Amino acid sequence: MRLISVSLFLVMIAMATAADPLGHSRQCVVVVAPAWNSKTAVLRAFERTRPDSNWKMRGTAVPVVLGKNGLGWGRGVIDAKINDGPRKIEGDNRAPAGIFRLGPAFGYAPAQRAHWIKLRYLPFTSDTEGIDDPRSRFYNQLVNRSKVAQVDWRTSERMLRADDLYKWGVVVAHNPAATPGAGSCIFLHIWKNPSTATTGCTAMAERDLVKLLRWLDPNAHPILAQMPRRDYAMLQSSYELPAIHEKPAR
Repeated sequence: MRLISVSLFLVMIAMATAADPLGHSRQCVVVVAPAWNSKTAVLRAFERTRPDSNWKMRGTAVPVVLGKNGLGWGRGVIDAKINDGPRKIEGDNRAPAGIFRLGPAFGYAPAQRAHWIKLRYLPFTSDTEGIDDPRSRFYNQLVNRSKVAQVDWRTSERMLRADDLYKWGVVVAHNPAATPGAGSCIFLHIWKNPSTATTGCTAMAERDLVKLLRWLDPNAHPILAQMPRRDYAMLQSSYELPAIHEKPAR
């Protein structure tokens, strides 16, 4: 049985120690929101030449939209159990807060037309589904329905949509162990517009996402740090995250 699956891939890339979740990362995408219930936030990209060198911001800050109910602590490469704030669960319409690995990328285009993307690339077809049924053995995976001998899910999302929301995107390695009910199929993707929140993903203008995709490099072990501003300030030093200087997004 051949699957377009990210479950095992996510487990592998999430193997980082709690003491140093950035590990060898040389690219960090920082998304900071005003509060837990914020539907909008600001994204900044940072890079460094070596894991022990200083972070430098790349480009300018850009606006993004979050879940309809804001943010909730997700399952990534840090344990947020000791932190205040809501916990993300399936169907809560919250984007995950925390630190997460990034990749693979995906899109509507065939692989040969996505050669400019450095991350591993998954071309979506009419058979590709994101499984959000916690009872399924394929929970939190992207699969080709036609390749599955026994379909055991009752709910899923067709990834090749009629709109452009998933024309390009990146998988966020949230809940890599696929713990049932902890949340599934989280992405960076294209927004509908600047004022329409998501069901749990982080979305932005296509031009900004394309710039991000051109930059992200698997050899730099890219990571996403996403949370409210107050929590980011508390964790920034402990986890050697990039320092941010608040400026209005363009």
